[in-house]
Amino acid sequence: MEEPIRVMITDDNEVVREGLKSIFEAQKDILVVGQAVDGQDAVEKAGKLQPDVILMDGQMPRMDGPTAIRAIKKIMPDVKILFLTVYGDYAGDALAAGASWYLTKDCRRQDLLEAIRALAQSARLKVRQAG
Repeated sequence: MEEPIRVMITDDNEVVREGLKSIFEAQKDILVVGQAVDGQDAVEKAGKLQPDVILMDGQMPRMDGPTAIRAIKKIMPDVKILFLTVYGDYAGDALAAGASWYLTKDCRRQDLLEAIRALAQSARLKVRQAG
């Protein structure tokens, strides 16, 4: 059996973070390793928590999503980042900064879970091919 997918949730809205966490905790193959309240917090925690996939919001205090993505990719170039935004705002900036994919927050639960699994699988395949 493979290790669970390690996920870190970054969003300045506590209700969103807790809602995502409850969705993921119901999955046997996903483990929430931490939460960040803004981009700066995500940068500080990413290296310590070593998630496979980071969910990143766009507009947050202290540091927005695209800025945080650039900073995280400098220290963890292989981490997969799923940009999760309200209206697709910042999506182009996030992808240019290094996000692997984006979804809007009104996506279906199944689409979110499939995106996380696909991103984690692509990261694991890359590791296997390199090794």
